[in-house]
Amino acid sequence: MSRKKIKLAYITNDSARKTTYKRRTKCLVKKVRELTTLCGIEGFAVMNSPDFGSQVEVWPSLEDARRLLSDFKKLPLSKQNKKMVNQESFLEQSLAKATQQLRKLREKNRQKELKEFDAMDLDEVDLLVKQNLTDIDYRVRVLTKASRS
Repeated sequence: MSRKKIKLAYITNDSARKTTYKRRTKCLVKKVRELTTLCGIEGFAVMNSPDFGSQVEVWPSLEDARRLLSDFKKLPLSKQNKKMVNQESFLEQSLAKATQQLRKLREKNRQKELKEFDAMDLDEVDLLVKQNLTDIDYRVRVLTKASRS
């Protein structure tokens, strides 16, 4: 059975907000644990909410979190920032990617349209070009005669 989509907005009911916080905190810790196990990486999670007690929740432990954070800070800035993005740069990257995809799709559509342009269409274009050339020749003759007289 599928769950209904929840509205992402601040929960005004205190008890409902506290229940949601506790449940989602457990889910977040579970996801981090699964990610570290499945991918063989090290990671940690820190949750702090002044609304629900002053105790900071850290997974797997405070010592492990401090060690991982200090290891990360020891890396050169280029490696620290390699895949970090803020919202602005994320949106810029997404926009650039979408623009590139749009360009590729337009080119693909243009190629498709050209391939579907069959011989009958080419005959019609040929007739149109010949008619335009005839009209241009006629106008040139008329203008030439008018300029002579």
